[in-house]
Amino acid sequence: MEKDTSKKRYFADNARYADLINGFIFQGKQIVSPEHLTERDTQTGLWMPFPRRRYGWKRLKYRDLIRKAAFGVNFAVVGFENQEEVHYLMPLRAMVYDAGEYENQAAQFRKKIRRKKGISRAEFLSGFGKECKLYPCITLVLYYGNNWDGGRTLHSLLDFKDIPEPLRRMVGDYHINLVDIKKLQDTSVYKTDLKQVFDFIRFSEDKEKLWELVENDSTYKQMDEDAYDVAISFTKSEKLIDKQQFTEGGKVNMCKALVEIKEEGIQLGIKQGIEQGIEQGIEQGIEQGIEQGIEQKNKSIVINMIKRNMSDEDICAVAECEKEFVDKMRKEMKKVI
Repeated sequence: MEKDTSKKRYFADNARYADLINGFIFQGKQIVSPEHLTERDTQTGLWMPFPRRRYGWKRLKYRDLIRKAAFGVNFAVVGFENQEEVHYLMPLRAMVYDAGEYENQAAQFRKKIRRKKGISRAEFLSGFGKECKLYPCITLVLYYGNNWDGGRTLHSLLDFKDIPEPLRRMVGDYHINLVDIKKLQDTSVYKTDLKQVFDFIRFSEDKEKLWELVENDSTYKQMDEDAYDVAISFTKSEKLIDKQQFTEGGKVNMCKALVEIKEEGIQLGIKQGIEQGIEQGIEQGIEQGIEQGIEQKNKSIVINMIKRNMSDEDICAVAECEKEFVDKMRKEMKKVI
């Protein structure tokens, strides 16, 4: 829940919202500017038929984020959905979100049309005029995981087995616009700190590349707190979460934070090495003690049997030792004498 909140807060900034649209849709061309964006209600829904009610009822859903973007005298609606895990029904989910947005727009026309005088029966029944137009709507799915193995189209969710091709062609399809962050090839198309956040997420599991990335990009020394919050949510270090010790003038120094993590890792490695060494030493000591104890016991048995003038063959059989060991004990007994 905390991750979702930090991401929503981060992308709620219009500069980043516009940057994502420009980077992903227009390959870095600066088509949409922050002032072209207007916030819309994230609540959406579909009007469903309900017996004995004239206008039905509304099933509500909530998008993560949505904005209306101006293009000349026209507009388009762009929604975002954050996904850390694969959602196997994402094509259907995105289609419902977009259909809900169109229904919301249509509802606004419905109020105006039915208040007009002189409209046709068809216009009144549909609540939509012949010349009315809806704003186009798309949904961008921001995926933060490793491998999206779910479907990307509505057709991929449908069972077409034994369905004749002519009928299949008539079934409408719907595809999702997947921003697979860890597979982005060129993050230079993003002009805000979106680039640094995406790069940090891309290399979050490769500590060497991550360290090189942060060392070579000075932007990481002066990160906005909300950008830092999103980036560090993909690490497992408690040190990074405590950002207060790395904050100066409202900016967070990611480089200092990673230095702490590196030192923390070294200290942890040393501690684990010492503990492992102690454990191995104790284990080896026990093994050596047991071996020495067994050897000492065998010595006593062999010496007693030699004193009783037993044959080497009988001594080896009883003490379960080699003849060389018996000879060695005889030599030691002579030295004592």
